[in-house]
Amino acid sequence: MGFRTLDDMELSGKVVLTRVDINVPVENGRVTDTTRIDRIVPTVRDLRAAGARVVLLAHFGRPKGKVVPEMSLKQVVPSLSDALGVEVGFADGNYGQAVSGMEDGDVLLFENVRFNPGEESDDEGFARRLAGLGDVYCNDAFSAAHRAHATTHALARMLPACAGRSMEAELKALEAALGSPRPPVAAVVGGAKVSSKLDLLANLVTKVQHLIIGGGMANTFLAAQGVDVQKSLCEHDLLDTARDIAARAEQAGCTILLPRDVVVAQEFRANPETRTVKAEEVPEGWMILDAGPDSVMHIRTVLDGCATLVWNGPLGAFEMEPFDRATTAAAQHAAKLTRDGALVSVAGGGDTVAALNHAGVAEDFTYISTAGGAFLEWMEGKELPGVAALSA
Repeated sequence: MGFRTLDDMELSGKVVLTRVDINVPVENGRVTDTTRIDRIVPTVRDLRAAGARVVLLAHFGRPKGKVVPEMSLKQVVPSLSDALGVEVGFADGNYGQAVSGMEDGDVLLFENVRFNPGEESDDEGFARRLAGLGDVYCNDAFSAAHRAHATTHALARMLPACAGRSMEAELKALEAALGSPRPPVAAVVGGAKVSSKLDLLANLVTKVQHLIIGGGMANTFLAAQGVDVQKSLCEHDLLDTARDIAARAEQAGCTILLPRDVVVAQEFRANPETRTVKAEEVPEGWMILDAGPDSVMHIRTVLDGCATLVWNGPLGAFEMEPFDRATTAAAQHAAKLTRDGALVSVAGGGDTVAALNHAGVAEDFTYISTAGGAFLEWMEGKELPGVAALSA
């Protein structure tokens, strides 16, 4: 993979500057979801066990280089201490003094790095001042790896650098999904708009054997084939783009799967009157809101013949019943194949995580990425500065 992990580093007695993502939701000064904090526990636990002095670097919100009291990381310290099982120190100034007072196994959190304008401008001076406080750099924040910021990029080049456990797991999973996957590979790409996933689709048609398109995006592809999608969400200005992607897929030997049958309603609300019709037979004034059972059977058959699956986006308007059925059924089938050892399944993106949780299968996929933008950019085939800096 071209990067070092904690296992490759001499850590005993060393100050390890550890970039983490603990940008968690907070209400009335209390953390309401600790998922991101929980993800850094293995890294901090292993650093402490190795006798390191752990300095956590993180951002919170978008203060734009100014000190914004309500975006102070101090409010996450209690949740951080609970999750790590150790009292976490906090420094909002006098950083050198705070670090010099640390002992092996101690954990210290620095104030929001985005309070410094040098963070988002990838300022070498700011990175150098931080580097002067540590011996080793560890990046455990894949979700921030698509940004070339001082604590994800410049700092990584100034100290011996490695990936933390969460970053290591993410990179290995992504490598297994698209880097050097076991073929045949299928990708599920859903969501409302083709326009938000043009780079993604263009990259995937050259990497996978089967591209399963769902959600509002599928309507645009159906319309590009001459199907009248009636009132359905559709980007009519992108029909040529959809045809171009389809042509590129054909050239690359990638089959595109679009819905064969669809679930339609006259309005988008919970439990309206619905019909299941062939994709090319949408009644006048109705809209497509989910893929139908025949489409799901087709997807299941394709997945049965695949060794690797990468998933981003739902197949229908899953937030509202009964338009969650196709996403849930396909996800449950992918989960079963994964449990049986027949499929490596990697998924990511906000809607995707919510959809897989809704289907009750999030625990059964090989890996689920909680990194939104970074996961998407990686799927688009873009180099992520934070990852490239680790490999340098």
